[in-house]
Amino acid sequence: MKPNCILHPQLAHALATLGHGDIVLVTDAGFPIPADANRIDLGFYPGTVDVLEILSVLSGELCVEEVRFDTEVRDRNPKLYKSVQEIYTGSGADFGIANHAELVADIAPKAKVIIRSGSFNAYANFALTAATDANAWFTDIDPLPAYVERRKRIEEQYVPSLK
Repeated sequence: MKPNCILHPQLAHALATLGHGDIVLVTDAGFPIPADANRIDLGFYPGTVDVLEILSVLSGELCVEEVRFDTEVRDRNPKLYKSVQEIYTGSGADFGIANHAELVADIAPKAKVIIRSGSFNAYANFALTAATDANAWFTDIDPLPAYVERRKRIEEQYVPSLK
């Protein structure tokens, strides 16, 4: 058994298959997951496993360039919003808007993996867009401007926020 790593074999495999731009959708317990989705169900009782636990672990396991979610998180669930900000501070990720209808109709069918939590936390659905580690990829050549910006956000411990 490997210590300090994801033990769930299906989740570990799914994360290992991600490429730049792939989407991981982390959802609350009630999100309507498409029947043909690569679904990893971690919810087994209300609140367990919580969406924030999943996001926290994932933030250490994969590079994320954007976290998209409904503005209702910021506007109607400030505690959740603050927690997600704390998780992604200094990660280089930025926040983007995807309302619930877009998450269901557009993003869920495109997601490479959907992780269902046991969370009953209102509006707790987050689309993570996978990134590459710019420091690993651009060692002998100048990185693209987006990578320079992400490096800057990491170095400055940037706190992401919805615009």
